[in-house]
Amino acid sequence: MEKNGKIFVPPPKDGRDFKELFKELAAVGAGRPLGRDGFPQGPWTPELLAEAISQIDSNRLGVDLRTVQLWFQENDKGISPSNIRWLARIYGCDDPEATSEWLIELSAAQSRLTSKRRDSKKATKSSASVIREAPPSVTAGDETKPAGSLAQDSQVSQERQGFDLAERSEALFSHGSPLNLPASIFAGASALGFLSYIVGIASITYGRPDGVVKEVGFLWAPNWTLLFMVLLPLFFAVVIELLAFWKQDARSRLVAHTDSSESIKAWASHVRAYSYSYWAVFLICILVAGLLQWIGVCLVPLLEGSVDYAISWGTIAIVQPDLVSVPIEVVFTALSYLYMSLCFYLFFAGLILLHTIVHDLWKIEGDVKAQPDVAHRRERREIRLRIMRGIFRCTVLGVLVAVCMKIQSAYLSSNGEDVVTWLIHDMSSVLDGHPDGSKSLGYRMPTHYSSLLVAISACVVFVYGFLRLALEKRFRVILWKMAAVVGLLFASYLLIDAFDGFSIFLDVSVLLAVYGLFDPEFGQRRNAELEGNQSVS
Repeated sequence: MEKNGKIFVPPPKDGRDFKELFKELAAVGAGRPLGRDGFPQGPWTPELLAEAISQIDSNRLGVDLRTVQLWFQENDKGISPSNIRWLARIYGCDDPEATSEWLIELSAAQSRLTSKRRDSKKATKSSASVIREAPPSVTAGDETKPAGSLAQDSQVSQERQGFDLAERSEALFSHGSPLNLPASIFAGASALGFLSYIVGIASITYGRPDGVVKEVGFLWAPNWTLLFMVLLPLFFAVVIELLAFWKQDARSRLVAHTDSSESIKAWASHVRAYSYSYWAVFLICILVAGLLQWIGVCLVPLLEGSVDYAISWGTIAIVQPDLVSVPIEVVFTALSYLYMSLCFYLFFAGLILLHTIVHDLWKIEGDVKAQPDVAHRRERREIRLRIMRGIFRCTVLGVLVAVCMKIQSAYLSSNGEDVVTWLIHDMSSVLDGHPDGSKSLGYRMPTHYSSLLVAISACVVFVYGFLRLALEKRFRVILWKMAAVVGLLFASYLLIDAFDGFSIFLDVSVLLAVYGLFDPEFGQRRNAELEGNQSVS
């Protein structure tokens, strides 16, 4: 039928819901103007219908195209009362009487759709409750199990699969505020420091049988104060910053053909690939470095009164039971070693994340063809250089952690009165031309071995990044300077207490390393940029 130059379809009044009715009317093109030849122009499309509704004079707001698209789709979405009014105007072909009839028909169709949707939800809920109340039996071979048991087993297996140590560890570095993890490490060390004051072992002296009086207090141990209150928080802060840069910015820029969600999924799959590494490190740190080392170094000596290890704040109760009791010492050392093992697990987890970033970048650059434009090459170079700066800082901090551990271990078996005096005396004895020549006592020093593992692990990540992330010739000098500083610092670590005057070599390497934390390029990048600008001009 034709009405006002448009295709008019009278309301069918056959009890169909809105979706069914709208589908037929859109196919017929009800309300569309006739062509010049008097024939219909075709069905409605979402774009045409949205434009027609928006052109109604009294409709100032129009209608969103996405809303109209939902009418065309197979879903439970209906139509709002205001849009029913405009759709009735379209189907009524601007005739008041026909528009009123269509307004009634569309409202009734929408009510039927709402009722049908409500009944469907009730049926779904009732069927679900029946399944929960009386789960049917499922037969598999010769065994018969209730479906509820199978569902429960499936849920348990999903929960087991849902826990991934690698993802949980990565989340500690990437989720929440970047201050959370460093602040937590600092707070734990501060709590142990306050607790040492309460226990009475914050600052204590111990007189050895050979007459040497040594400071063995908790707060005088650099591997428990400087390490956990300064070095590790800085290490975690650098890892968090570098991880955020890679996940949220650099990776999506390098993989331009994927959106951010796909980039995050790809990164998550790379993290999960390291699950065995995380579990291995977790077990070693908690069981070996934490539990077994505490039993061997603290618990057994405290219970048996043996002095196979150098006396420290953790075993002072053996020789000075009036200062602190053995039970209190056992509890305090247990808390300290638990805190230490968790912190070092996070330290190694950070190194694994750095390795993951380097490996991910290397794979992306291998898969994506290099683009010839200068801007893209410069962007890739900046990303590689920034990642290497972060890895260099983490490596320096990691080796400094090992230095603190070995210095404390070497000091306890030396003749020094305290750590600072011992280092100053070693330096001055060589500068004055009077080497001390004193030798350390033959105590067992397991910290020497654990510190070596820390130093090697930190250097391995740097070497891996050095080999994988090749830079242009003018920027390779930066990497070689970084490598020289790392090598110098590692050598000074190895030579701690190896000869008189080792502290001079150690001081020089530590000063260079600390400077490198602030300027990893050692001024080379500015020179390279100036040379590049001169060559361009």
